[in-house]
Amino acid sequence: MLELVTMTANAIPSPVDVLVAGAGTAGVPASIQAARAGTSVLLVEKGTMPGGTTTAARVQFPGIFHAWGKQVIAGIGWDLVERCVAECGGPLPDFSTPPAAHWQHQVNVQGPVFAALCDEAMQQAGVAVLYHTMLGAVERIDDLWRVTLCTKTGLQTIRTRMLVDCTGDANLAALAGCDLRVPEHAQPATLCCLADGYDFATLDVPAIEEAAVQAVAEGRLQSTDAGWDRGRPRLGGWLSSGGNNANHIHGHQARTSEGRSDLEMAGRAALLRLFRFLRTQPGLEHLRIRGVAAECGVRETATVLGRDTITAEDYVSGRLWPDPVCYAFYPIDLHTSDGKGLDCRQLRPGIVPSVPRGALLPQGIEDLVVAGRCLSSDRLANSALRVQATAMATGQAAGALAALACAQQTTPAAVPAPDLRALLEQNGAIVPGR
Repeated sequence: MLELVTMTANAIPSPVDVLVAGAGTAGVPASIQAARAGTSVLLVEKGTMPGGTTTAARVQFPGIFHAWGKQVIAGIGWDLVERCVAECGGPLPDFSTPPAAHWQHQVNVQGPVFAALCDEAMQQAGVAVLYHTMLGAVERIDDLWRVTLCTKTGLQTIRTRMLVDCTGDANLAALAGCDLRVPEHAQPATLCCLADGYDFATLDVPAIEEAAVQAVAEGRLQSTDAGWDRGRPRLGGWLSSGGNNANHIHGHQARTSEGRSDLEMAGRAALLRLFRFLRTQPGLEHLRIRGVAAECGVRETATVLGRDTITAEDYVSGRLWPDPVCYAFYPIDLHTSDGKGLDCRQLRPGIVPSVPRGALLPQGIEDLVVAGRCLSSDRLANSALRVQATAMATGQAAGALAALACAQQTTPAAVPAPDLRALLEQNGAIVPGR
């Protein structure tokens, strides 16, 4: 006789002070910061793990935290990165002098360990976490938000005082009625993988690239299946890195489920084309794809229309805003679908941009804060602001704003700047202005 087992749904706390959507590089610090400040926090994530681009997309080299020999971004995100390196026994770059290339100051981490450390830190802070959960609807009722969540066992509704959008795609902000900037043609995405089964030093890369030119002409391969240059296949980078951040997938708007589905299938189709081609080349007969990112790395979808908008001129001039929440540091880094595939413009020596509070606050909507890639900025500025270190810093600032607004019974815009600075610095963050 079968034993009757009674299943009980995992209780979702409601109401909560703060709901954070997205457990990526912005959402994890946002949720930890808000919880450490004494608010009840629920973090919802569509995927299976925290870390976002760092883990699910296998961009396992977050940066950049240092500028011109000095640390400019610290706090919760940096602590997690530093802890991951220590756990794994790896080295940190020498940050004392500016590198020859900006990417040399990115920090290599092991994604699975980083995800586990994020889980551990959120649990220690008291964050309630729901993976495999999507946003269904958002409605303002009196002084609370009512949010419908799509869980594996059905729709559930919670009430919350404050919303924090760390989805990267402004999904929560859009449901709440925020105005968005959506580019007509988004930057190409990338599918990272881990390939082996060959010795790169023995490969005749020029001959392989010549064969790839013929394969493109015959329709068996596309130029950017293993590179960024739309004009000619360039497979050396893909082969030398084992498939790490070395292709472009064009023409997709990943803000919607339809667009994201098309993108993920296009990414895998590109990998399959490349795999079939490379296995026919001398020295690559035993090529293996040992791992692939759970999702494509997306560079651009949408940004909110905020109370302040960071322009490219603001960014490259190093403008210090009147109410800054953090620094940012990365070159203008716009990936394109033409030519060489990248418009990269280094910052002038000594320049360190800042991010104002108003870029985290959508116009016309109270009790909602955004962080990460969807903060208010134009395309060129956003191409630099979207990276992991800055997302971590803006995420922590968003969590602090949400928590202080709850504690003071006010709005994030009205939280006194000294209070925000004090809370962020108490948790290790660097706030511009001193």
